[in-house]
Amino acid sequence: MAITGINNSSCTSYYASNYKNTVKKTDSEKDSTNTKDGNVTTSTVELKTSRPGVTKTEQIKTGYSNVNDYSKYLQGKYHYMNTGTTSMQGVPTTVSVSSAFLQKCMNDPEKAKYLEENLAAIPDCAKSAVNGCLGTLTNLSYMIDENGNISVAISGTNDPDGKIAKENAERKAKENREKEEKVKEKRAAKKSRGRKSCKETCRKIGRKKGNG
Repeated sequence: MAITGINNSSCTSYYASNYKNTVKKTDSEKDSTNTKDGNVTTSTVELKTSRPGVTKTEQIKTGYSNVNDYSKYLQGKYHYMNTGTTSMQGVPTTVSVSSAFLQKCMNDPEKAKYLEENLAAIPDCAKSAVNGCLGTLTNLSYMIDENGNISVAISGTNDPDGKIAKENAERKAKENREKEEKVKEKRAAKKSRGRKSCKETCRKIGRKKGNG
């Protein structure tokens, strides 16, 4: 089950929750061709896409002996996987796949198919996220955990030019200045009262001495 798209009203993505919940392959989805190169098997399969009901014919590979080789193969097709921050639709984006899940996929055609369906769908989902948000997206992060569960973290702003942030900062600075002025006034008043009290005390002492 591939990523299904974006809820544009809230910029919330809907994702396949677990590879165990994927639908059994129909006859049209079954591998039509299998070839082997050493231990690596290349299978021609029908992958679901981010568009409901639409599939595409694709070759996927399984049978790798280690995760590094499998990762290199996937990164050759999906350059954004586990390579740090990239850009999708002009938004800084990261796509992370758990090494533990890669281990599960590299020799399991069903899990590998699920993974590639979702990796291939991410750019379309990023596009939907950008087009669907009223504000401006500042970061996208797609994560596939050790069980194949997919989650996304989206951050953005309704103040792309920084106007609101600037106004808020100016208002905060003004409030701080007003607080500081009040503190200074209180200190000055307290100091003035102290001087008056001292003078009054001195006068009283002087009067007592004069009377003596």
